[in-house]
Amino acid sequence: MKRVNEAARAVEVILETEVLVIGSGPGGLAAALAAARAGARTALIDRNGCFGGNITQVGVEGFAWYRHEHTVDCEGIGIELEQRAAAMGAAMPEPQSLSQALDAEMFKWVADVLVQEAGITPLLHRLCVAPIMEHGVILGVITESKAGREAILAKRVIDATGDADIAYRAGAPVHKLPKNEMMSASVMFSMSGVDKRRFIEAIKANPQTYADWSGNGEWDYETTGKEDSMFSPFLRKPFQQALAAGIIPPNLHTIAGTWGSVSDQGDLTYLNLVHLPEIDGTDPSDLTIGEMRGRREAIYALEALRGFMPGCERAKLRNFGMTLGIRDTRKINALYNLTGQDVREQGRFDDAIGIFPEFIDGYGVLILPTTGRYWHVPYRALVPKNVGNLLVAGRCIGGDKISHASARNMMCCAVGGQGAGVAAAVSIQRDEPFDRLNIGALHQELTRQGARIR
Repeated sequence: MKRVNEAARAVEVILETEVLVIGSGPGGLAAALAAARAGARTALIDRNGCFGGNITQVGVEGFAWYRHEHTVDCEGIGIELEQRAAAMGAAMPEPQSLSQALDAEMFKWVADVLVQEAGITPLLHRLCVAPIMEHGVILGVITESKAGREAILAKRVIDATGDADIAYRAGAPVHKLPKNEMMSASVMFSMSGVDKRRFIEAIKANPQTYADWSGNGEWDYETTGKEDSMFSPFLRKPFQQALAAGIIPPNLHTIAGTWGSVSDQGDLTYLNLVHLPEIDGTDPSDLTIGEMRGRREAIYALEALRGFMPGCERAKLRNFGMTLGIRDTRKINALYNLTGQDVREQGRFDDAIGIFPEFIDGYGVLILPTTGRYWHVPYRALVPKNVGNLLVAGRCIGGDKISHASARNMMCCAVGGQGAGVAAAVSIQRDEPFDRLNIGALHQELTRQGARIR
């Protein structure tokens, strides 16, 4: 392989802060808000032009679609994001649960307001390309942008990239599954011009349950049985008809999935119908293939809905998500790595930073939290080995496959994010490293911020 040598250069330091959060999805946004509310000078970086990550940039609007009558849910900033969106006209009732479906476009504004209210320094349109390291301790990051290379220094750094980009480049041990075992990527899209009355009538005439998810390989699920008779906004019949009619190519028999909400104005949103196996979200070549293939498959799905789903005859594409939805890449080797036993059997930890319901969705397992069971999110799962002054938040926390199928969900990412943000502020205030942080002080501030830790 040919190589070129980059010339050494001095990089201007544009900002020095106490806590730097990289990535603004539910985990990163919650981390930044928590750190700022705990009294730390905080900056929040995102490579795109809006905050919100998976919500605003991918278009995943089902923030808490797992919630049912007997769910014991988390508390704190994650719930606040949902409630604030509803109060600001950026959400509507979600069809399969006791939750709000977020409006991905309006949530961009909600996130702006939250960031500004908390006094966080916003840093959009900056891609973090390298950590600044000294003797195994992270001191900040180098970014690239229209302004060129810039340096940002921080006393504590939180990697909320989802892919553990900063932790990996800083030398923390990480692991990934082989591509053929990774959860599929998705292209999310929305439609406009849907006749809501006719669409809902068709749904009621052919109601689907979670048992209907199984049936074609891509959608074969293990459940506890209690999920099987519950309503799910699942669509497969139009795509089977489109396959038979030759509208969808035979190799795309896995096009099927869920819709999120349908407005009175005829917007059908959060269409999660396209599933792309063997896409590694840390490989730009794979991402290129996934983006282009996914949009093509989304158009097939759109044509199928126009042809075979009542109410969609005159509908058109409203928007694609800004980028692929990635479920599964790097995870850190943390001070404690969660297990499937922890999330299946109500794991309890002395260093809990929050709780999350017994909700598992991935790797062929679907368990909905309808019986009041929940597990503790341990602080140690956020602490990578071998790198000082660094935490992670979001889906890259330490754990195995089945624990990831629970912890990757957006509300749980917000739980971990709030814990990471508070830990960063407490670590600075007490001058304690992350691997020896006073858990009592961490719990005190989390409780003050409204998080449920037990």
